[in-house]
Amino acid sequence: MAASLRLAMRAVVIAATLLILGACDQPPVEGLRFALASSASGLDPRLATDAAAERINRLIYARLVDFDAQLRPVPSLADWEMPAPDHYRFHLGREGRTFHDGRRLTATDVKATLDFILDPANASPHRSALAVIQRIDAIDDDTVDFHLSKPDPLFPGYLQLGIAPAGSVAGELGQHPIGSGPFRFDAWPEQERLRLVRMKDNEAIEFVVVKDPTVRALKLLRGEVDMLQNDVPPELIGFLAEQQGVNVTRAPGSNFTYLGFNLDDPDTGKWQVRAAVAAAIDRQAIIEHVLVGGARPAQSLLPPSHWAGGRDLPEFRRDLDRARQLLAEAGYGPGNPLKLVYKTSSDPFRVRLATIIQSQLADAGIEVDLRSYDWGTFFGDIKAGRFQMYSLSWVGIKTPDIFRYAFHSDSMPPNGANRGRFRDAELDALIDQAESEPELAHRADLYARIQARLLDRLPYVPLWYEDHTYVARQRVTGYTVAADGNYDGLINLRR
Repeated sequence: MAASLRLAMRAVVIAATLLILGACDQPPVEGLRFALASSASGLDPRLATDAAAERINRLIYARLVDFDAQLRPVPSLADWEMPAPDHYRFHLGREGRTFHDGRRLTATDVKATLDFILDPANASPHRSALAVIQRIDAIDDDTVDFHLSKPDPLFPGYLQLGIAPAGSVAGELGQHPIGSGPFRFDAWPEQERLRLVRMKDNEAIEFVVVKDPTVRALKLLRGEVDMLQNDVPPELIGFLAEQQGVNVTRAPGSNFTYLGFNLDDPDTGKWQVRAAVAAAIDRQAIIEHVLVGGARPAQSLLPPSHWAGGRDLPEFRRDLDRARQLLAEAGYGPGNPLKLVYKTSSDPFRVRLATIIQSQLADAGIEVDLRSYDWGTFFGDIKAGRFQMYSLSWVGIKTPDIFRYAFHSDSMPPNGANRGRFRDAELDALIDQAESEPELAHRADLYARIQARLLDRLPYVPLWYEDHTYVARQRVTGYTVAADGNYDGLINLRR
């Protein structure tokens, strides 16, 4: 079945390619073009949460702290010391200190950026991650002090957000960003075309939104775009790998794909329903036949290789008898079938994955109404809690403060990303305890318990960690694929 589907896909691609080759040439565009599946919602690092925005913001804005290959915090704009367990002092270095409009980045800008996030009136989704901050003091241009409400040895890892100039207005910054990173903002003439310029050599990179993956691949073959990353079906990747003039690079990823639920809903709020969904899904079959081996099964949000990752967690295996038993316990059966609305994006491959999950759930007697939306509408519904069940991915997760941000009962939107309205006193207590534990080894044990609790209560059904795939024309070299799928490879891109 998978082989015939791949052959059919190739036939479609080849036929469409021939049609495009017979069309008129496109006018040349200066610079390099990076094709995206969806546009950034905005480029204010204090407010943005979607994957495209966060990856592009890493290029525009410098950060106090970044992470090494083992996901340990390391200095970026600044290094730090601890005068006391609840007091961090950051010293700004020389690099990344000039905003793209010529202003110098100082401790005042650092304080203003983080004060904006902490102000409840601004409804920043990052506020809960920084809630441990009690006060910020700009000592001088190069020194900023953070006074915490409690000791937190992992605090530097929370400061990975881009620094914006003091006085930045939210709406203006989101559309005309001013940072001090390796790329400066140049133009955003329409939502689907965003242009950055690399500071070191004035190389232009234009991010072009092409929602359909087949069209995205064809534009690459035609030379209308130079590179793309992810959001392309495996069959199409296989076809591209066989074409002359194209290079395909694959790398293991850490981005976490899951099914989310609304726990305020009378159906998905029942644990038995969520557990039945988990028991009805055949993740191994999807990974093998649909993702063509391009993923690893996931049991928790953080991968096992992370220092705070889950340990010895049970792996979900498909068990239709168990799924039907759980549904019966929840009051559903042949005369009263469970009916769920499942939301996903309109990306064809995501719709295909959702359709397969829909079919697998039907085998257990769960009737699924599958609804797909353009990215803006879909993500807006998720953030607003307008869903029963949805599929999405967490990208770029590096620190375990994600558990407070996504699951603590204090992190309901707009104070965080607990979009499923999950409330669990035991989990809240574990998160609070982990964040106050001074010993790293004991803290890791607590985070392991947190992930075991989440797997038991199932606000999410974990699916997999998808591999990353980068495709580029041969004239483009020097790009390195990151484990979290960021676009930092553009910093060293050559042609």
